Amino acid sequence: MIDRDAILEKYRLERDKRLRPEGNAQYVRLATHFPQMLGDPYTPRKERAPVTDHVRFAMVGGGFAGLCTGARLAQAGITDFRLIDAGGDVGGTWYWNRYPGAQCDTASIIYMPLLEETGHIPTEKYAHAPEIQGQAKKIAQTFNLYEKALFHTEVNSCTWDDVKQVWVIETDRGDHFTADFVGIGTGPLNLPKLPGIPGIETFKGHQFHTSRWDYGYTGGSAEGAPMERLAGKRVAIIGTGATAVQCVPHLARDSGELFVVQRTPSSVDVRANEPIDPDWFKSIATPGWQTRWLENFAGNVGMGGASEDW
Repeated sequence: MIDRDAILEKYRLERDKRLRPEGNAQYVRLATHFPQMLGDPYTPRKERAPVTDHVRFAMVGGGFAGLCTGARLAQAGITDFRLIDAGGDVGGTWYWNRYPGAQCDTASIIYMPLLEETGHIPTEKYAHAPEIQGQAKKIAQTFNLYEKALFHTEVNSCTWDDVKQVWVIETDRGDHFTADFVGIGTGPLNLPKLPGIPGIETFKGHQFHTSRWDYGYTGGSAEGAPMERLAGKRVAIIGTGATAVQCVPHLARDSGELFVVQRTPSSVDVRANEPIDPDWFKSIATPGWQTRWLENFAGNVGMGGASEDW
């Protein structure tokens, strides 16, 4: 018989090991210690003239939050809105994270937004990153969001003008425009967080964060091509969270020797990923299907997991 209380106590102790009094201060800042990891390795930055107009709605962040907001605004007939994102394209987390094996850990037909509106049928129960990023682009194309986006742009300030009753937005590209309403969808997963390990700044070997995967060094691609340049090399990956679980099989396959460095364990379960049967999908994809699945998920996730009728 499984001793549930003993297992819970074990994981409570492991959780307590993770708690640090310095909080986020335990991490090393890229701007201070690793400026070479800053910037966008995927899309060249294009010069443009500063924006100085007024819009009804400004959305900071071009990930799923920004895309869904833009889509609903477009559906409501509101056309004067703007998306602002530091990346070179839409997708947010899925724009930046292109490490080998990256995929969602919630069922695709729940996780990927606006599937019914775009007509996309997920290929797998847990879709891989290129497909998820492709859905982000499809949303932007479907609702004409690209023409309303400022990419490679970071907001420096957003202040309320009480006299004019507008938000004044200034960016690092010299933009100075106003908006009636502002939405924030920046998310926590777009910036690398490096561990404050003594010696990390003076380490002479090649190192990079998984969210800025260096395929120029490893070879391979986000689409799954073998990382041929790791052949015969000794590789270490620090951390055993969800990202590592996805990376490790690929690193083990392609490197000469792999070391997995774990501080405290996290829970891992059987993925059981599988292709989605198009015929089955068509049988459940009647009008309003995704809303029903989302409501089912929200109603059941707090009671041990959603009911996924596969």
